[in-house]
Order: sequence, then C-alpha cells, then structure tokens
Amino acid sequence: MKWRGIGIKWGCTEYSLAVVGLVTIAVTVLVIMNTENIDNILKLRAVEGPRDNDMTTDAPVLVDLTLVESAAVEGAVCLDGTLPGYHLDRGFGSGSNSWLIHLEGGGWCNNLMSCAMRKKTHLGSSLYMERQIIFSGILSNKPSENPDFYNWNRVKVRYCDGASYFGDMEDEIQEYNIYFRGQRIWQAIMHDLLVKGMDKADQGLLSGCSAGGLASFLHCDNFKELFSRHAKVKCLGDAGLFMDMKDISGAYHIRSFYNEVVTTQESIWVWEKSHIDQLTPGF
Repeated sequence: MKWRGIGIKWGCTEYSLAVVGLVTIAVTVLVIMNTENIDNILKLRAVEGPRDNDMTTDAPVLVDLTLVESAAVEGAVCLDGTLPGYHLDRGFGSGSNSWLIHLEGGGWCNNLMSCAMRKKTHLGSSLYMERQIIFSGILSNKPSENPDFYNWNRVKVRYCDGASYFGDMEDEIQEYNIYFRGQRIWQAIMHDLLVKGMDKADQGLLSGCSAGGLASFLHCDNFKELFSRHAKVKCLGDAGLFMDMKDISGAYHIRSFYNEVVTTQESIWVWEKSHIDQLTPGF
C-alpha cells in the first residue's frame, strides 16, 4: 500500500498494527467517557436517594438467622428447649411497609419417640439450623423471579416444634426432655417482628408450604389481628391441605395421624371451645 503524496509503502503487517492502534485509542476514549458518566450518575443518585432497582442483584441473598432471645421467658422454645428463630431480609422502596411471613414446613412428629428423634435435627432444635440461608422463590429479592414481593420485608420462620406451630403443653416431658410450645413460638416471633416495624405495615401476607401451609391456615385469623384495620392482610397456604381419604389398606391414615399429633402436643386446647365440640382432633 502506498499513500499518495507520501513516499511510504506499508505492508500487511504495518497496516494491521495501525488498525490495532486506532481501535485501542477509540476504546480508551470510550472507557474514559463512560467512567465520567458513571461518576455523574452516582453523584446524582447520592442526592436523590436509592431507587427500588438499586437494591436488587443477580447474586443470591444470604440471610442471617435471628434467634428470639426474649422467647425463653415465655417458654417459647423448640422441642429440645433451644430458642426459636427466623430470617429477615428488609424491604425497601415501595415495599418498605409491606411484610411477607413464610412459615417453614417439614412434616410433624406424632408421638414421643418421633419427637425425641426430631429434636436432634434442624426441625426440632435451633442448634442444627443453618446460620445463613438463600432466599429464593417467593422470598427472592429479584424482580424477575419474584415481581410481586421482591422489595417487601421478607421473613422465613424456622419450624422446630413438630406440630405446625400449634402445640401448647405447659410441662416439659422430662423422660425425653421435650417441650411442645409451637403456639408460644408463633406468638414470640410475631411480637419480635412487630417491634421491628411490622406494627406499621400497610400490607401483610402469611404463607407457608406443607406443614407450614397448614400453619398459615391455622394462624390466619390471629395474623390478621396483628395489623391495623386499614392494612390489607391475606393468607396463602401452599400444599397445606391433606385429604381425609382411605389409603390403599382401607384405613384413614391421615386422620389417625393428626389425632396423634394433636393429642401428643395438646394442640386441642388452642382451639376455641366451639371448634372442639364440633370436630375431632384429627380434623
């Protein structure tokens, strides 16, 4: 290649190097311009304050376990006598006064032996609970994954009583060192959340899955009473209904199983008298 008016001849190598040099200069200029723009945007945001989208991230959210220190005074303890707990990820922006409470599931224990075994797991003792968990699904902070609730105050209540947060036996079962205090756990955690701002909520949603889904039905009325009469409060039970049907052997297994759960943990006394008169414990 020969440039007109200049007595210089370039070969392919020189030409390639020139192109690379020009591209490098152009990219450097663009980076400098972008950096200046970003600095200006950050300065503007510092004045305006954070927006909803500023608080979202593609990285999974790890949320710390909070143990309710005041619960022991009320006897609100897990099967093994340890403190109950929950995970709270604070809301922001338009969701800062909205609260979503998700009750963890995990089956039930229906007699003293199964409860004694359960107390040695994360479903019966806070000693075995993860200190951090990932929030996903309905608890996610990603708008793409959880568009309705991503910026709400999102809480996962840990399940450690074995009876859908509903047992209430006064005395410890000393032979097995077991406590049945699910109802007190529910009350202690709700009180702790009210102190942390849930008392000012304008929206509330109680959810749960499986045993937690059943618990969302059992505690729905009480949950609504925690909020002002102007707040919108709903309950969502995911897979929380269990069919009262004969199994393959012809027996009503789920009915007898629930009878054992309720009788073992004295959950029956939590119900209003009118409910007790009309239904057996299994219902």
